[in-house]
Amino acid sequence: MMSNRAEYRDERAGTFTFGQYKCKQTQCFFRSKLSLGFVNLKPVVPGHVLIIPKKRILRYSDLSPSEIADLWQSAQTIGKKIEAHYKATSLTYVIQDGPDAGQTVSHVHVHILPRRPGDFKPNDKVYDALVDNDTRVPRTEDEMMTEAFELSQLFPEYQTEAIEAAEN
Repeated sequence: MMSNRAEYRDERAGTFTFGQYKCKQTQCFFRSKLSLGFVNLKPVVPGHVLIIPKKRILRYSDLSPSEIADLWQSAQTIGKKIEAHYKATSLTYVIQDGPDAGQTVSHVHVHILPRRPGDFKPNDKVYDALVDNDTRVPRTEDEMMTEAFELSQLFPEYQTEAIEAAEN
């Protein structure tokens, strides 16, 4: 496990593809055999992260059974740690599958949002916040790397997968 941000940055020099976007490996904090976990450019709540299959797949129904199993096992593993780390009391897991469901990035992804009492009133307003991407302010690369490094410390056993497996 890397002990400092400089090592973290140096080891993650490349990029990965998230739909139509190229993202920096420094945003990743979790790597399983078939999935990646990374921090969100415009989080809805603190700790809002994303999980994707390493292979670019547009729709959930196009995932293989092993990709589905890995994606959801990764989401469960990440969710447990994220909830405790951000001192949340619950989690919201969301997939927007297709443009008419609000999907704006053409790559299957699961949103994990740590939740607290009263963070949205009414509670389902969280879904409006997810769709309203234009009013959320993007974070800097340094802010995202700092969070990813911090979260990577929660998952030492998920740091050894080859980074190249996620690169196109």
